[in-house]
Amino acid sequence: MTTLLTRILRALEQFHATRPWDHNAHYHRWILRQLPKRFNSALDVGSGSGGLARLLVSRAGVVHGIDVDAAIVARARELTAPAAPVTFTVGDALNEIPPGPYDVITCVATIHHLPFSDALNRFRQHLAPGGTLVVLGLYRPQSRSDYLIDAVAIPSNVAMAWIKNKGRKSPRPASMTAPTRPATMNFADIVRDARHELPGARLRRRLFWRYALVWHQR
Repeated sequence: MTTLLTRILRALEQFHATRPWDHNAHYHRWILRQLPKRFNSALDVGSGSGGLARLLVSRAGVVHGIDVDAAIVARARELTAPAAPVTFTVGDALNEIPPGPYDVITCVATIHHLPFSDALNRFRQHLAPGGTLVVLGLYRPQSRSDYLIDAVAIPSNVAMAWIKNKGRKSPRPASMTAPTRPATMNFADIVRDARHELPGARLRRRLFWRYALVWHQR
């Protein structure tokens, strides 16, 4: 049984290595649905290759992206039209955020690289009154509910990889070339700490090993 499971896991790993797809970009449109139709300014923390920042331009007057990885910031600048009202900065998300405040702050698959409570506190400080914070994060599975959602995600992940790559082998997209790190916090601790820093925050698990946090500044 162990040998069979090992073979299955290796086969899945090989399949996804040759047919990668961006789980974070899958939620970009969902993020837009959490935001006002129009707003003045947005900050994308951990902006990577700039995919979400470029989408935010359709709603915002100006968008700033910040990422600690210089190589991925350079790639974001290459992929962005010179006339687009988007700037990308290399910097630490806690201490080098471009001056705000911002009507919208987004943070996708980045907050687990940072001290969680400190990051939420800093985002709150940079959010304008009435502003919206949306975090898409990773969590460490621990509970029965976590593992049930993970089990559902496995076949869905295979199906999405096949559909998005049209069944063909594909190179990794630019958005998946930034350094990664596994999550260390479980979902229960994330909920507890988030609601302490951001009273009224809405959190829920999502497919593909993600959770979502939405909070509105009063």
